[in-house]
Amino acid sequence: MEEANQSVVSEFIFHGLCDSGNLQKFLSLPFSALYLMTVLGNLFVVFLIITDSHLHSPMYFLLANLSFVDFCLSSVTTPKLTTDFLNDNKTISFEGCMSQILCVHFFGGGEMVLLVSMAYDRYVAICKPLHYSSIMNRQKCIWLVLTSWIIGFVHAISQLAMILDLPFCGPRIVDRFFCDIPLVIKLACMDTHTLRLLINADSAVLATTCFILLLISYTYILVTVRLSSKHGASKALSTCTSHITVVVLFFGPCIFIYLWPPSITWVDKFLAVFYTVITPLLNPAIYTLRNKEIKNAIKILIS
Repeated sequence: MEEANQSVVSEFIFHGLCDSGNLQKFLSLPFSALYLMTVLGNLFVVFLIITDSHLHSPMYFLLANLSFVDFCLSSVTTPKLTTDFLNDNKTISFEGCMSQILCVHFFGGGEMVLLVSMAYDRYVAICKPLHYSSIMNRQKCIWLVLTSWIIGFVHAISQLAMILDLPFCGPRIVDRFFCDIPLVIKLACMDTHTLRLLINADSAVLATTCFILLLISYTYILVTVRLSSKHGASKALSTCTSHITVVVLFFGPCIFIYLWPPSITWVDKFLAVFYTVITPLLNPAIYTLRNKEIKNAIKILIS
């Protein structure tokens, strides 16, 4: 009898974003630039928050962690994508494929929980301002970040455990630019209908729970502040717009890909590019362009 996985399939082949070789070579430069901007942007936010004492608050501590997670998430897929644009043979080893799956779900799951923590921070700041410093103390912030990493890791391990021992014996072409469970599981040499339901349920529980908590948090913020001030709604929107924008940009593509999979291939690939390449780039821009304290910190740094 054949041994599983590595003895049958030692590598997978990525189909890539398109069929045109010339177009792929052309895309290598803009995607390389996007990744460079993502790395510099997110690491700059982390550096700025660490070095500027005015930004040593719970909100910016959580923001620094979000920027670091975005940097990691983008680094899992984008470097491989940019190099594959220049290669005709877009292969990845079995171990590399499983590592991509683990890291994408680790950082993606961790970011979901971290966004909930940031919403909780805004809830305390706006709805309980007098108790903010006592509630969002240093220990609480560290635990919120640790919780996001732990939940992300448990989610990633549970996803990987369900597919690691599947028999892969061909075909081995993944119709995307990185390994992701919905497409990789289709290549297994067995009926995976029940397994796909379990995997989708696992992702759905985490994503849906986080999304509902985010909706409750921001709805409660708007309602509470509106009742206490006639200008409350506009003030709350001004404070939370950046957070809400990031939540929509991150959760939107994830919901379509994992909870409501599209049947159109190019739509699927566009959404995958959006949440692995574009969103990590937009997050630092959204926070820095709309945040006066960060803009002031940048002025002090360059002056």
